[in-house]
Amino acid sequence: MIVRLLNHVATLVLAVGTLSVAAFAQTFPTDDPVIKQIWTEGMENSQLYPLAQALLDSIGPRLPGSPGNDAAVQWLLSQYERWGISARREQFGTWVGWRRGVTHVDLIAPRVRTLEGTMLAWSPGTEGPVEGGAVIFPDLPDEAAFSSWLPNVRGKFVLFSFPEPTCRPDEVWERLATQESFEHLKNTRDAGRGAWNQRFRKVGARRPTDVMSAIEEAGAFGILTSLWSEGWGVNKVFYTETRRVPALDLSCEDYGLVFRLAENGQAPQIRLEAESEFLGEAPVFNVVAEMRGTEKPEEYVVLSAHVDSWDAASGATDNGTGTVMMLEAMRVLHLAYPSPKRTILVGHWGSEEVGLVGSSAFREDHPEVMKGLHALFNQDNGTWRIDYLKAQGLVAAGEYFGRWFSKIPLEIAQHIDLDIPGTPGRGSDHMSFTCAGAPGFRLQSHYPEYRQYTWHTNRDTFDKIVFDDLMNNATLAAMVAYLASEDPAQMPRDQLVLTEGEWPGCFPPRRSMP
Repeated sequence: MIVRLLNHVATLVLAVGTLSVAAFAQTFPTDDPVIKQIWTEGMENSQLYPLAQALLDSIGPRLPGSPGNDAAVQWLLSQYERWGISARREQFGTWVGWRRGVTHVDLIAPRVRTLEGTMLAWSPGTEGPVEGGAVIFPDLPDEAAFSSWLPNVRGKFVLFSFPEPTCRPDEVWERLATQESFEHLKNTRDAGRGAWNQRFRKVGARRPTDVMSAIEEAGAFGILTSLWSEGWGVNKVFYTETRRVPALDLSCEDYGLVFRLAENGQAPQIRLEAESEFLGEAPVFNVVAEMRGTEKPEEYVVLSAHVDSWDAASGATDNGTGTVMMLEAMRVLHLAYPSPKRTILVGHWGSEEVGLVGSSAFREDHPEVMKGLHALFNQDNGTWRIDYLKAQGLVAAGEYFGRWFSKIPLEIAQHIDLDIPGTPGRGSDHMSFTCAGAPGFRLQSHYPEYRQYTWHTNRDTFDKIVFDDLMNNATLAAMVAYLASEDPAQMPRDQLVLTEGEWPGCFPPRRSMP
């Protein structure tokens, strides 16, 4: 059941119609002075812009094991210290330390063009500039043919990805092309992708990366890939398992250019200079800030967001916005509610992007928090306003949400759909707690554009933040943490009986990267 949270007396009420309100107006359903002070501090005295600018522009991306990630940890600790809020870092493991340097990649023949390329995370660099031709990973019949072909890669760059036939998004084709033209594109593309993937299976590889070590050993200068995100100018950029030669992501357009030149015998030549440095085994941390409870200190309300990111851009909406949202919510709570009934924690988790590692480690390392957890609120896609909250299959949660949201201003509550009781959902750090049956919830923003344009892409930058919405979200987080802290009784953990499958289980965190 999905309902709109607008008002609650004893039951949740489905909203009808739309409220028209002035920006930052207040429609308080309660005279609670703490709610009013949270609104004033969160919506009128917000610190989100300078916090986000410092984190995203100055520190930048926060790849696990990188100096940027370490800088973000220290920055968070310094912010909390400046505000007088107790905070600590907790090591949960180690990761491969790696520093990204500059990358320059150019097409130098048959014409000159500077290419848009990004080294994949944990890629080795070059020792100065290297120049070589480009060869396409061929369609070979078997492993023996692959072994015979391998000498061809010496001194070359290997094109490793399917070349998109168009870098124009499908929504544009659907709107402007004829139906026949669009169908022809889709059919041709689907067939091409399927045939390309078969190239690797024919030579005994389950996935393309399974043959990379052989290509490295054969003397290739580098591996060129492209993972288009199906939007204008965006690629998803992840990591490589190469350890001898660099692996790069090229833009959809530039990868297609180099591929076509090679495919048509026009002898593309590439010049690459890529700098990176492996830093050995690096410790990785969670940052945990705390306001100790005055009446029920062994019960916990937790604000949750991961601080790490992929590093092709700035990690703005994944998850810089969640990071500064919870940081700001804690600042506001410290001013408006300095003596909480329950202990309020904020967890800035590390290494979410490589498997929910930091939050899972916290679950294992802090059984006292798991035992006393009253509610956890996680945020991990901050492109737009919070508009959806699922009860994660906890059948008693709806009553609590209704009580909390009955006291939250309509300007915030009117946008939120509540899914009761919902089912346990995956996808972010709340799952590290929900898997153990604990009340972990996700404050979720609108998804479609986020998934296409900023999630794990080279365009996840500061300018994508909608600060009016981010202020709304930080204010919501502070209010719901306050209201949850004031509850008379701890939330029950009765679970929905699932009709399909079992309750998702917990996985032990991977505390090191080989």
